[in-house]
Amino acid sequence: MAQQPPVKRVIAYIDGFNLYFGLREKKWQRYYWLNVQALVQRFLKPDSRLVFTKYFTARISGSRPGDPTHRAQELDAKRQRQCDFLDALGTLPHLRIYEGHYLSKVAKCFHCNRSWQTHEEKMTDVQIATEMLTDAFGDAFDTALLISGDSDLVPPIRAVTRLFSGKRVVVAFPPKRESGQLKKVADAFLNIGRGVLKHSQFPDQVVKPDGYVLNRPTKWR
Repeated sequence: MAQQPPVKRVIAYIDGFNLYFGLREKKWQRYYWLNVQALVQRFLKPDSRLVFTKYFTARISGSRPGDPTHRAQELDAKRQRQCDFLDALGTLPHLRIYEGHYLSKVAKCFHCNRSWQTHEEKMTDVQIATEMLTDAFGDAFDTALLISGDSDLVPPIRAVTRLFSGKRVVVAFPPKRESGQLKKVADAFLNIGRGVLKHSQFPDQVVKPDGYVLNRPTKWR
């Protein structure tokens, strides 16, 4: 009897903000309540098995003293939606959330010379690179599935494919987030479309282990 080939182990690395902003640019708010593991499962071949999912993001800040009332309510509601989503992700088995942080900076319009305070998310690409290389050296996967269109992740992909000839890196591009540089270094790539997003949603209610019920935000319906 012929021996069955070994099952290929897959670890998914998800750039949360790259995915979010791709969906936002497409105006696909209805798909924000996304079960990322269900999404990844739809990309697996029959001989592959998802062994772990790593989700990278940063928590957005809420309102601050001095914010106008309407702005404060908007910021706090946005933060609460993100918290609910991260709590929903936390109910999934074999998933870990890696949190970066925001740095304040001043943005300036070169046309009107107006300036304003903004925030820039930090550490995601470094954390993804670190985890991917650590898992490769630890022989934790056969295939790394990266969901991102950030070309800053070219070096770790190149390192994995150069140092570990038996390991593959597949890139899944969020909507509106393709990268020619990532296409060149990945073993394969694909695009995340409306169909897989539609069929990879959490139910409207997600129950946490302590019994607390998380509801899909009304704004995401």
